[in-house]
Amino acid sequence: MHPPVVLGQPTISRVLLVGQAPGPREGMLGRPFAWTAGKTLFRWMAQVGLGEGEFRGRVYMAAVCRCFPGKNPAGGDRVPSDLEIASCAPWLDAEIKILKPSLVLPVGRLAIAQFTDFENLTDVVGTIRRVTRAGVEFDLLALPHPSGASTWHRKEPGLTLLTRALELLDDHPEMQRLRNMPPHRL
Repeated sequence: MHPPVVLGQPTISRVLLVGQAPGPREGMLGRPFAWTAGKTLFRWMAQVGLGEGEFRGRVYMAAVCRCFPGKNPAGGDRVPSDLEIASCAPWLDAEIKILKPSLVLPVGRLAIAQFTDFENLTDVVGTIRRVTRAGVEFDLLALPHPSGASTWHRKEPGLTLLTRALELLDDHPEMQRLRNMPPHRL
């Protein structure tokens, strides 16, 4: 793993977004989802009524692993190892215990797998599951990874399931509450 640790801004929120790990540019930019995948993610969030600034100010953003895992020799970013995931797990568990989220948005296969068992993304994207982690029970609404390298969310059935997931997110009481927060609470 390559420093620095990348964290979202400190935000007290009942909504927690969990990514896989920072990309190669997030460290120097100092925030998660700051590059290509972020552009797509925040386009999705705009569809549910929160622009990037509002989302970053109202949703706690974490990751399975806190540092860039490095490049994969075969191309792309390296997937964090089980040991790296286990080493970072106490941070995520502590955040869950402190925030007590009622809605968790894991982004991508690796993040989703930290909360629930599934075989294919088609099993989890576009559904809400009630799960427990770190002694806290919450709704889990999985999203596909918005990476430019992934085509899953741009073709069927991913396109339809992403649309369904965003509809569920739009209708979720926590998102409705976030949209209705006065600007001074950002």
